[in-house]
Amino acid sequence: MALITYKCPNCGGTLTFHPELQKFQCEYCLSEFTEQEMDELSLVSTEQSDGSSDQDAGTRSDSANPDFSDGAVLRKEGDSGKAEEMAFYICPSCGAQIIAGETTAATFCYYCHSPVVLEGRLSGEFRPDFVLPFVMDRKKAEEIFLNWIEKKKFVPKSFLAREQIEKMTGVYFPYLIYSCTVDGNIRAEGERQRTWTAGNIRYTEHRKYQLERGGELYVNHVARNALKRNNSTLVEGVLPFDMEKMVPFQPEYLSGFQAEKRDMDESLFTPEVEEEVKSYTVQNLMNSLEAYSPVRIKESKTVIHDAKWQYALLPVWVLTYRSRDKGTVYYFAMNGQTGKVCGRLPVDKRRLGMLFLAVFLPVFLFLLAGGWFL
Repeated sequence: MALITYKCPNCGGTLTFHPELQKFQCEYCLSEFTEQEMDELSLVSTEQSDGSSDQDAGTRSDSANPDFSDGAVLRKEGDSGKAEEMAFYICPSCGAQIIAGETTAATFCYYCHSPVVLEGRLSGEFRPDFVLPFVMDRKKAEEIFLNWIEKKKFVPKSFLAREQIEKMTGVYFPYLIYSCTVDGNIRAEGERQRTWTAGNIRYTEHRKYQLERGGELYVNHVARNALKRNNSTLVEGVLPFDMEKMVPFQPEYLSGFQAEKRDMDESLFTPEVEEEVKSYTVQNLMNSLEAYSPVRIKESKTVIHDAKWQYALLPVWVLTYRSRDKGTVYYFAMNGQTGKVCGRLPVDKRRLGMLFLAVFLPVFLFLLAGGWFL
């Protein structure tokens, strides 16, 4: 399996995707390139690589590992007891070994920090249809994180330590996106009431109506997490994304970030999503009957057609923290497009205990002095 790094044609430095510029930027000479220019550079590189090494071409590099063949697999027992495949690769920039989990599609070299894309992980049926590029860069993500947490008085100081914040990682998570058209019809019975008073008598008139409603509903971009080991609260808590901003997938967008490939199939979600879509359609038709109360549905019919699933990589900034006492994992997650935040925070029990003593003890002594406990 090939490891891809994107090199600057001007100085040979590493190119990464810059969310704020929405361009690819060199870390060293700060040259900037659009997606079209990147495609042109890839074509030039391919032509040059016919008679020279990949490193001479300057855009993509494949290397063989002297200890492990490129893409050799080691099985490792995970926390769940299930065997996890770990693959070894060679960094094209420094030659160090890179270890990747079985769903990892883009990562970094731990030694030279060069971003690499594992090309074969996103090919064939695992090649995404779309990618939604990061809009929030690391600086903005850290700013949002600090603003979010500054009012949390009982968070451990270690959670806010500089070395902890530096672990924040931009990750493209895999999602399956469902779209369809629904034809819906309902038959219902509704009532309207009219009340008036004549003399000392109050009258109420009930009128019953036979109601029918029908229509066509277009459903777009219902998202489902497509990675088994993902924390569902984390990946669903950052929804929604503006799916209209998705672009056709190009691996260049992964450079400078981590990425995971999907390991779940759309067949796992189809029954659940279809039921959700049908219920949503009936509810929308019911909303058109607000002038009647109560309303009792006698019959409803929904037919789904033109259904399709698409595969997309969506941007999330993630920060995890493992407590020192029980080893519980806490997390902060931020939508890399909109900045929406969700998270589960640790609590410093020592600081919370000090507050309790500062408030409870004086009150207890005051009541004791007043004879309340005598």
